[in-house]
Amino acid sequence: MKWTFSQLQKYRDKGFYFDTIYDAGEIMKLDQSIRNVSPIHVSGRADIAPERITFHLKIKGYMILPCSRTLVDVKYPVDVETTETFLLNSTEYEAGEEVHLANGEMIDLRPIIEEILLLEVPMQVFCEDQEGQEGAPQSGTGWTVISEEERPQKIDPRFAELAKLLDQNKSQE
Repeated sequence: MKWTFSQLQKYRDKGFYFDTIYDAGEIMKLDQSIRNVSPIHVSGRADIAPERITFHLKIKGYMILPCSRTLVDVKYPVDVETTETFLLNSTEYEAGEEVHLANGEMIDLRPIIEEILLLEVPMQVFCEDQEGQEGAPQSGTGWTVISEEERPQKIDPRFAELAKLLDQNKSQE
């Protein structure tokens, strides 16, 4: 996913097509919520001009993210089409234009792809099947999850005398 300017200039009139698999495992260090990343399929073409190179990218793969309710693994698909432009000469830059300035004599798409993948991580993701999967722990040391029906009815000691009075009224009716 790295090319020198001279490698790309060879394809100026022909167009440059690429199709590769990228290991994006580094993004798990940048975002702790990403549990795993599949190999990312990156394909597209580059339009090469004397002052700029425009990449038309298609990025496909998936990430494993935690369910917001149950913390189980959710396979979240990534399917993005984007256009990224690199300026070879910074003097051609126009204000408001979204471009990348080329550093040195190389163009590296890896940081761009990682940024796109990080932007694809949703705020919340939910699993489809909540019943058949082991989710968040249901018990621990000194606690357990119970339903509302299982919760014991406790009477506040300050109102215990009032409860007795209400019980007496019910028995008299």
